[in-house]
Amino acid sequence: MGDGVRNRASWLVLACVVAGLAGCSASGKKVIAVIPKGTSHLFWISVQTGAEAAGKEFGVEIVWNGPAQETDYSRQIQILDSMVARHVDGIVIAASERKALVGSIDRAAAAGIPLTVFDSAVDSTNYLSFVATDNVEGGRLGGRTLANLLGGKGKVALMMHAPGSASTMDREKGFHDVMSKEFPNIQIVAEQYGMSDRAKAMAASENILTAHPDLDGIFASSEPSSVGAALAIKGRGLSGKVRLVAFDSSDGMVEDLKGGTIDAMVVQDPFKLGFEAVRTVVDKIHGKTPPKQLDLPARVIRKADLDKPEIRQLLSPVPAHP
Repeated sequence: MGDGVRNRASWLVLACVVAGLAGCSASGKKVIAVIPKGTSHLFWISVQTGAEAAGKEFGVEIVWNGPAQETDYSRQIQILDSMVARHVDGIVIAASERKALVGSIDRAAAAGIPLTVFDSAVDSTNYLSFVATDNVEGGRLGGRTLANLLGGKGKVALMMHAPGSASTMDREKGFHDVMSKEFPNIQIVAEQYGMSDRAKAMAASENILTAHPDLDGIFASSEPSSVGAALAIKGRGLSGKVRLVAFDSSDGMVEDLKGGTIDAMVVQDPFKLGFEAVRTVVDKIHGKTPPKQLDLPARVIRKADLDKPEIRQLLSPVPAHP
């Protein structure tokens, strides 16, 4: 290598080291960090696909990094703090716990890094935008769907997600609201957390089914809770007897919907969630002011809907461009 080439290469490395504090990438593109609650569920794979599609469309580099498990709050804080220290050009984060991330979010704001919160709210307003499914309404949809399956009467259980998860707490609140206000002949007899773990959700569901052999239905507020509840129902030969309304989707949940263990799924559009969250940060980088809050609707899917092209696209982990 000649001295001139070597010097240019050295200067390029040095420039990126220095500019690393400003999120320098080898391509020279702006860098946006996208930090999900976790990386092990299909929902987040679809979010990643949407975020990366936005990166491609808007000409920015997406750095995807999140904890393996949604309950690993300390790891998510470490990742967020590292992105602030790196001084990336923007951050998009789905907070695993509504209070735990506040200090790190405040540090990002103090560093002048535009940060959008998506999927799940935080106890702070020190962010650019909040992009999320209307989760309270999603819980109401789930409650109404289950109530209609039961003819407006019976005993039901709520399989919750994890304490402090704002998005799922909102769904659970919506479920409670609709039952108390619209269906007085339905009694919620049990509530347990699945802790974002399918095996724990299955064990909790089995406990509920044992304690309440006359149970008529279950509403589960997240993908792992839904999978666990479905496994427990199938394991006891109660498919079609204990009605199950699930939230979110996975390949296995779609099969359970086809097979009759799951009666309906309340689903989000995770691809659009990732895409729109990145868009807000790109808009800010380009001098535009995105909305402080962007609500995306959820919808109910039943077995008969699975052949519809728009539903197949919605449930795919690699959807077509919106």
